[in-house]
Amino acid sequence: MSSAPNPPQFPPRPTSLAWSLLREVIRKGDTVIDATAGNGHDTVFLAECVGPSGKVLAFDVQAAAILASSKRVAEQGHEKVVHFHLCSHDRMGEFAAPSSISAIMFNLGYLPGEDHQITTRTSETLKALEAAEFLLTKGGCLSIVCYPGHEAGAEEAQGVGHWLSNKTNNGWRVANYSMLGTLRPAPFLLMARKE
Repeated sequence: MSSAPNPPQFPPRPTSLAWSLLREVIRKGDTVIDATAGNGHDTVFLAECVGPSGKVLAFDVQAAAILASSKRVAEQGHEKVVHFHLCSHDRMGEFAAPSSISAIMFNLGYLPGEDHQITTRTSETLKALEAAEFLLTKGGCLSIVCYPGHEAGAEEAQGVGHWLSNKTNNGWRVANYSMLGTLRPAPFLLMARKE
């Protein structure tokens, strides 16, 4: 007698939810950005979405992240689609034209398995969001996973939330997907669409 398959996690993890929502936005041939390449999970997801005719720009400040991400990308056969940049995501505006990007993913915090003292910084992330505003096409989406469970992450999450809240006055649609009643601050997803 076989056992029933495990039901999908509910509510879904913030990263899984981001993928589900972005699949509805990204089209084959699009240019997209992984602002925080990390271990390459989002990078591969984006490459699958845009297909061989698309382009993924992936950024990270840590060589270990670029190495891990590029290895994962190559294993999945997407190395011709993904272009890596060993620099802060606040420089993304140097590598793409205004209104040319359909989606930008941020997975903030630190690189799992590496030095947890090296984290994304609020000031750089806010500069990256300013760049993202000009890079996104009309209808383009931002996906930002925040990790408020550590001090730097809590500060960054607050700054990002404040920045996005101000965008609602400029016609952006913004949503916050978060857990309630957790023992410690849980990761959450912010989604924003430029109207």
